[in-house]
Amino acid sequence: MTVNGIQQIVVFANGSPSPFGTPAGTQPAAGAPQAGTVTAPVYVPQGEQEAPGGFFGGGGGSLFIIWALVIGVFWMLMIRPQRKREKKLKELQANIKTGDNVVTGSGMYGRVADVTAECFVVEVGIGGRSVKIPMRKTDVLGIAEPNLTPDVEVV
Repeated sequence: MTVNGIQQIVVFANGSPSPFGTPAGTQPAAGAPQAGTVTAPVYVPQGEQEAPGGFFGGGGGSLFIIWALVIGVFWMLMIRPQRKREKKLKELQANIKTGDNVVTGSGMYGRVADVTAECFVVEVGIGGRSVKIPMRKTDVLGIAEPNLTPDVEVV
């Protein structure tokens, strides 16, 4: 009997490889235990079998290739698009000039009154009630005008 690639030889107490004894008129095999003795099963390997190779045939090289693919996909899907957005935002911030309407990271809208090396001076407010606020260049997220029309319909 073969179980998981290992040949199992069992000799029963009657001295034969069968639990029902030897057929009439035959002798037990040479070297078989005599009747009345008890033996344990003996496992005899049929030959060394190699473990399956895995996705790329096994070995450490395949693990390296899989990790390289995972890191490459991660970079393509997450890091690269983020760098593109950052580059685009820096170009936009570099091109803002006096008089542009901007939106800040806190959601405030304003008009750029002055540009310095490190910051924008943003004029926030409507009409004669405006305030000039210095803001870091990185706090300005884009050029936009506020929508001042009411969303509620008056009946």
